[in-house]
Amino acid sequence: MDSKLKLGIIIIIIIIGAYLLFKPGVQYDRIEIAGSTSVQPVAEKLAEEYMKEHPNVKINVQGGGSGLGIRTTEQGIVDIGTSSKSLKSDEKDRIQEYVIGKDGIVIAVNLENGVSDLSKEQIKNIYNGNITNWKEVGGADAEIHVVVRESGSGTLSSFNSLVMNKTKIRSDAIVQGSTEGVKQAVKQDPYAIGFVSLSHMSSDVKALEIDGITPSETTISDGSYTLQVPFEFLTKGEPQGVNKEFIDWVFSPEGQSIIRSENIVPAIGNVSDDV
Repeated sequence: MDSKLKLGIIIIIIIIGAYLLFKPGVQYDRIEIAGSTSVQPVAEKLAEEYMKEHPNVKINVQGGGSGLGIRTTEQGIVDIGTSSKSLKSDEKDRIQEYVIGKDGIVIAVNLENGVSDLSKEQIKNIYNGNITNWKEVGGADAEIHVVVRESGSGTLSSFNSLVMNKTKIRSDAIVQGSTEGVKQAVKQDPYAIGFVSLSHMSSDVKALEIDGITPSETTISDGSYTLQVPFEFLTKGEPQGVNKEFIDWVFSPEGQSIIRSENIVPAIGNVSDDV
């Protein structure tokens, strides 16, 4: 989808969501949040719990991708953007970023797939088209169906940076518009491979070990699982008022506990067990 059209659609959704959320004549403090579809579920959970404790605050959370989260923050369209990739150096001059936690990029395959472990080099060669059959990596004699995220996805940007090493993803890759879309494509295709957030993983697809390391809270926290990304909140300059109060609460023990309950490695606190 064209990025300008996508931006326009998200703006319309934000306006409609705000209209439905806020009753005329009632005074609320409002927070508009939009961006990464990977961060969206945990942002929604944080918003839900915060509003229970602060009934005078209404928080509207939308997705749209990390690129959109960065643009709408910079343009002042949203109060808080979300991203699953770090800002570029020039973006950091204009946007304040807060790493609320860390997530793993899981390489997921169908439950029927006999492959359980790949090296990072093998993953790169699958995605750039140098490896096209599962038998080349110890699996069945079947064509590999590569599934990717859409342009503008923070997870895609991080995957390119962490895995592809400046090589291009094959042009016939199946494009999905969300993390959940990738997971569903893998679930329905015995020969598909895709990358999804650890926080979105479920028992209906299989997570591969990468270079012998299983993705988990512990291996992400200690750095041994290297395919990991930041979950970020973004603001245009220093946050003020209710925006600052919400972000401060996110970094409180209560907020970080909620983040951990969503299978995100919290930014603050000790990690003792895998989730």
